[in-house]
Amino acid sequence: MKRLDQLLERNEEWAREMIAADGEYFSRLVAQQNPEYLWIGCSDSRVPANQIVDLAPGEVFVHRNVANLVVHTDLNCLSVLQYAVDVLRVKHILVVGHYGCGGIKASLNDLRLGLVDNWLRHVQDVRDKHREQLATIDDEKAKVDRLCELNVVEQVVNIAQTTVMKDAWQRGQPVMVHGWCYGLQDGLVRDLDMSIGRERDLRDAYIAAVGVQ
Repeated sequence: MKRLDQLLERNEEWAREMIAADGEYFSRLVAQQNPEYLWIGCSDSRVPANQIVDLAPGEVFVHRNVANLVVHTDLNCLSVLQYAVDVLRVKHILVVGHYGCGGIKASLNDLRLGLVDNWLRHVQDVRDKHREQLATIDDEKAKVDRLCELNVVEQVVNIAQTTVMKDAWQRGQPVMVHGWCYGLQDGLVRDLDMSIGRERDLRDAYIAAVGVQ
């Protein structure tokens, strides 16, 4: 319980510091939630969405799961997506993987971790789809990193194929989907050049990002 007490004490200190720096900080947060961005990222504790892009609370709507997956039967993720697009009217959806992801590494090498193996089967589907490309990479770290990138690209595709996005684009709503990867080693985000704002742009963007026909 001592460790929990320390967290509560640190929370009180943080709240005092925020009020001292800006007396209206919390009143502004209570007043509205109007983010322009939906962040779909990994649950990894080393990847805090707001801090990475230097945005304040209230400016990013966030969904996280192991290996930043968008699965068509995952009502949790789809509900977040629908709320962000239809209610919050976000302008950008960011799928953000990170290099050195444990879930990606486990999927690449068929490591058994427990119940999560069933979830990571989706990453193994990405691995199998791009097996030939991955086989050309000898370095283990580089292979894991490339699978991280390919997984992000495939999740962008999955988002673009949801009824939420198809309906939004059909009614002319300006909302784009982007694929990024974050480097734990240097704190920098890499744009994977997988950005689409219309359904008809999906194929060309995918071919360019994946590097195959």
